[in-house]
Amino acid sequence: MLNMAEATQINFDQLKVSCANCSLRELCIPQGMTDEELKLVDQIIERKKPVHKNDYLFRAGDTNRSLYAVLSGSVKTLVDNPNGEEQIVGFHLPGELLGMDGFSGDSHTCSAVALETSSVCEFPLESLDKVCHDVPSIQYAMRRLMGKEVSKDHAMLLLLGRMSAEEKLASFLISLSKRMAQRHWKPTEFNLTMPRQDIANYLGLAVETVSRLFAHLQEVKIIEVDRRRINICDMERLRSIIGDGENVDSAAAEQV
Repeated sequence: MLNMAEATQINFDQLKVSCANCSLRELCIPQGMTDEELKLVDQIIERKKPVHKNDYLFRAGDTNRSLYAVLSGSVKTLVDNPNGEEQIVGFHLPGELLGMDGFSGDSHTCSAVALETSSVCEFPLESLDKVCHDVPSIQYAMRRLMGKEVSKDHAMLLLLGRMSAEEKLASFLISLSKRMAQRHWKPTEFNLTMPRQDIANYLGLAVETVSRLFAHLQEVKIIEVDRRRINICDMERLRSIIGDGENVDSAAAEQV
């Protein structure tokens, strides 16, 4: 299975794959759908050319026309805070959905920006609504996906509201590790596609604090850092930073 850096090297012809044959279907499409249901979903998907680093998939205020699933690369979502500054609210990896922010109205409330060369599957809402109307099981699957998004929002509040700076970074790394494992990539060795400024912004920390914490975790041999490459040397000690409670760990693992 490809890691994030390798996934960006896939050419466009290789991305023309049906949902039924996609290695990420278990992540972005709920389990239990029949082959016929998958074919119906596949018929409405638009697979466009890859977007490049810093390109927008959509901007806050744009008319909400589609739901997106990341096929390769990675994407960040961000909003403007009351001070007019950008606040990152999520990092999306292959197999993850984005665009549900527009479901509450006719326009997106956040912007989505490619962190690297990325490809997405686009689900036009007009076609998706028709399929959901014709196939109740797909409508149920979409409700489950929206429920998962709400759970992620709750976990984000937990992350930012109750954790120390060190706990936030540890939780962030554990979350990435679990998401790597879900994609059958190396869970303890991966590249960060987001710069430290973005990590700091997302976690509500100063960039200097994030750099200091990375240096500290490396000094005590919990992780090894080589620019953006992270090697988790001692997962047990990393987990101990946020406590032994599986509830905390599980909630934090869904937040990015």
